[in-house]
Amino acid sequence: MPRITSRQNPRIKALSALLASSRDRRKAGRCVLEGEHLVNVYCERVGPPEDVAVCEDVLDRPGILDIVSRLDGDRVLVVPRRLFGELAVLPADVGILALVPTPQTVLSAPAEFHLLLEDVQDPGNVGSMLRSAAAAGVQQVLLSKGCAFAWSPKTLRAAQGAHFLTTVVENVDLVAWAKAFDAARGRTVGTFVASGRPLYDCALSGRLAIAVGNEGAGLSHALARACAERATIPMPGGMESINAAAATAVVLFECVRQRRSRAKPVRRS
Repeated sequence: MPRITSRQNPRIKALSALLASSRDRRKAGRCVLEGEHLVNVYCERVGPPEDVAVCEDVLDRPGILDIVSRLDGDRVLVVPRRLFGELAVLPADVGILALVPTPQTVLSAPAEFHLLLEDVQDPGNVGSMLRSAAAAGVQQVLLSKGCAFAWSPKTLRAAQGAHFLTTVVENVDLVAWAKAFDAARGRTVGTFVASGRPLYDCALSGRLAIAVGNEGAGLSHALARACAERATIPMPGGMESINAAAATAVVLFECVRQRRSRAKPVRRS
C-alpha cells in the first residue's frame, strides 16, 4: 500500500477534484464513498473500488483492516491525517474514502414494489428515502429529472448503502411510467398532505408504486392524475405535515405491514 503525503499526487488530485465538484463527478461518471460502512457495502454488493484513501491513524481499526485485506494493495493509498482531512467532507475520523464508477442503471421491466420520487430536491431527503426504500424491500426507485443527484456525497451519506441494495434509476418520465404501469395491471398510489384517503384504509399490496412529490409543492397535477389512488397520513397530533422523508418511511412500512399480512398462511385448527 503506497503512502502518499503530497496533495499533488495525481490520484489524490483526482479524488479531491471529484469530491469538490458535482459537475466533475457527473462528467467522469464517478462518485466518492465516505466511511467504512458505505465502502464495505459497495465491496460486498458490487466489488472492489477503483481507488481507496485511508487515514493512517485508523489503519488498524478492525472494520478498515477488513476492507483493506480484501483489496489489491495498489488500490489503497495511505495518507496522513492532515491530508485526509483536506480531502474528506466529513471529519478525518471517518477514516476511508473510495472512488467508484457511478452505476449506470437503465429502466427495466416493472417489478412488484416501487418508489417514485418527483422533483425531491434536497439530497438528504433523497438519501433518506432511498434508505427507507431499501429497508422496506422496494425493488426499484425511480427519480424524475428534477430530483437531487442520487450519487452526490450528501445523498450517498444519507442513504447509508441503500444505493447498492435496490435499483435506482434517474431522469425517468414518471407520468408516462405510471400510465404504463397501470396498463400492465399495476397500481400507483400518490401521497398527499390532505384530501387523500386515510393511509391505513388504502390497499397497499400487490404490484404497487408509491409516488412522493416535491417537499413544498407535492405531486404535479399530471402525476396526481396518473395515480389510481390518493393516500394521506392521518395526523391526530395537529401538525399540518411532516418531513417528506419521514412521510415516505411511514407509507412504505404500512405497505410492508399489509404485504406481510397478505403473505401469512391461514392457520387451520
